[in-house]
Amino acid sequence: MTQAPQDIDAQARRALREVTLPDGATLDASGRLGAISLRDGRINTAITISPAEAQAFEPIRARAEQILSGLPGVHQAAVVLTAERAAPAPPSLIKPKTKPPILPDVRHVIAVASGKGGVGKSTTTVNLALALRAQGLRVGILDADIYGPSLPTLLGLHGRPRVGADRRLIPTEAFGLQAMSIGLLVDEDTAMIWRGPMVMSAITQMLAEVDWGRLDVLLIDMPPGTGDAQLAIAQGATLRGAVIVSTPQDLALIDARRGISMFRKVDVPILGLVENMAHFVCTDCGARHDIFGSGGAEAEATRLNVPYLGAVPLTMELREASDRGRPVVALAPDGVIGQVYQNIARRLIDAL
Repeated sequence: MTQAPQDIDAQARRALREVTLPDGATLDASGRLGAISLRDGRINTAITISPAEAQAFEPIRARAEQILSGLPGVHQAAVVLTAERAAPAPPSLIKPKTKPPILPDVRHVIAVASGKGGVGKSTTTVNLALALRAQGLRVGILDADIYGPSLPTLLGLHGRPRVGADRRLIPTEAFGLQAMSIGLLVDEDTAMIWRGPMVMSAITQMLAEVDWGRLDVLLIDMPPGTGDAQLAIAQGATLRGAVIVSTPQDLALIDARRGISMFRKVDVPILGLVENMAHFVCTDCGARHDIFGSGGAEAEATRLNVPYLGAVPLTMELREASDRGRPVVALAPDGVIGQVYQNIARRLIDAL
């Protein structure tokens, strides 16, 4: 028998009364505990902290997860630490107020994701953004891959972003796109050795503390996987939908399925699937080679009942343009690859 949402919420909060915070308050009465949901045997919630509290609250998070996993009807528990600027006040001190939307002037926020790295997601994001702009839209890109930012290389960006009069960062402009990446804020050779809460906090700040201005579409180049960063974006911005990028082979498609499943669990529509590196055309003989197999992503889209947006071949032109920071759709929008991306962009617009 399925429990009502209010029943599992009350039951979980009662169970979490035995978790005590460093200040002596119980977790359920601290005002830090987020909404609790149970779906298909998986219970999810979050604990709000400040970035400085991450280490101290890790044992508390683990204990809460252990307690919730023992509740009747729960097969798996997930408790995450959500880093904000400051921890909330106790409930008795909180004054009701309306929280303004994070991106009030952005019409559509779209995540471009993959279940794994190495499938060309960032290259797809940049060229798709340029193809959308060629359709007359105002477009921005947020590079949310904290550990491996690619946007500065792909767009040939250099230097630090400017700070506006309201202390918000001004996005860098390239090829008519508004762009922001953690790679513009740290040295190129710096290793980002950050735990989950710090990653979530950084992503939230790049969403909320950047003056994106008025945009028709903001594409978020998601990090690979289905962890803290993806959760921060799903919770921090109202996503219009997600585009999934995969290569044709089974290994990549397995991870693409996980990405689709994650977005569906947080009620984000799947706008379509793009098959990248669909085939390679030999520059010497002109023969087509299906290096990663053929048609796997299209067949998977049909099986999962998601739109198939199109296939992008692997070419020397595409690789060289990306390495030079001169995206192929910017250089040759009417070329063969440029037309492929523009067709994908038109299908995405139709999906919106």
